[in-house]
Amino acid sequence: MKITKLELFKVLPRWLFLKIETDEGICGWGEPVIEGRADTVRAAVEELSEYLIGQDPLKIEDHWQVLYRAGFYRGGPILMSAIAGIDQALWDIKGKYYNAPIYQLLGGPCREKIRVYCWIGGDRPADVGKAAKEKMEQGYTAVKMNGTEELHYIDSYAKVEAAVSRVAAIREACGPHFGIAVDFHGRVHKAMAKVLAKELEPFKLMFIEEPVLPENNEALRDIANHTSTPIATGERMFSRWDFKNLLADGYVDIIQPDLSHAGGITECKKISAMAEAYDVAVAPHCPLGPIALAACLQLDACTPNVFIQEQSLGIHYNRGGDLLDYLKDPKVFTYENGFVKIPEGPGLGIEVNEEKVREMAQKGHNWKNPVWRNEDGTVAEW
Repeated sequence: MKITKLELFKVLPRWLFLKIETDEGICGWGEPVIEGRADTVRAAVEELSEYLIGQDPLKIEDHWQVLYRAGFYRGGPILMSAIAGIDQALWDIKGKYYNAPIYQLLGGPCREKIRVYCWIGGDRPADVGKAAKEKMEQGYTAVKMNGTEELHYIDSYAKVEAAVSRVAAIREACGPHFGIAVDFHGRVHKAMAKVLAKELEPFKLMFIEEPVLPENNEALRDIANHTSTPIATGERMFSRWDFKNLLADGYVDIIQPDLSHAGGITECKKISAMAEAYDVAVAPHCPLGPIALAACLQLDACTPNVFIQEQSLGIHYNRGGDLLDYLKDPKVFTYENGFVKIPEGPGLGIEVNEEKVREMAQKGHNWKNPVWRNEDGTVAEW
């Protein structure tokens, strides 16, 4: 079997899909994208495709090594996202070739279902108590929200108090045992992160996410000394080498590799195994489309230290297209009592609605994240 064609589709709301075809008629799907840089990742995939045409798609590890190492310069969000989508599609082909879900080819399942959480509140969170209550009534057992708007290096306690009041509203609406995660989104610098983490501790959060930017991970030591709340990070880290020092330093409790950013299923399985050796949990990052989620669920199925899965149904970014719109059978992602079952079909376990993909690719998108500024005019982290 040989790879004959790679085809890319930029579809609403902000996604990029990849289809890899073979001479035996087996096709695989992947989702290589960096949000806001879809065209750049597309160019990287197209460049890498020159090597892949004519290759045996089943040699996944060898292809991963070539794509990562043979270019001399390696790593980073663009290249690793391109490799990630290719890797997902190759695993989809391999699963279909052997008529088995991917997790069966990675050691078999260790669970039948995985807990999921959903987003509330948007980039500038409001009415989160009501939103969380609605999600709980829909059967979810956990939500995540952005903690703050823009924050300067040193900022006012009024903004901290506003964030605390929003979390308090969720806890009041949903009770003492409902899961609440607060995403600092890298918007918070070290000094304010220490304050915010300490102030949020009484609400017994599931975790705080990306309390500082990943390039400032050494600050996690100070933040960990100010709170007992589990600390999560990793969505902007792209290989096992990026995670190596983070795990060795011992100040993170949950890592969040993104299977569309961090080298795909192949690499994230290795990253997760590294984390297990450090007694660290995994909660894969996935505010993306159905192919990315399907890849996550295949990893979740065979990875014991995964404890919860992010998913994007109804997320505030999904305007013009949503998670289930591109599937022939949307019931594959049915959420029940806060869990989703692991898909049992071959490969990724989903059937992409290619007709819908091609229709939406005619519309395309040019999604970009906003540029935020502090009150004094300086650029703020989004």
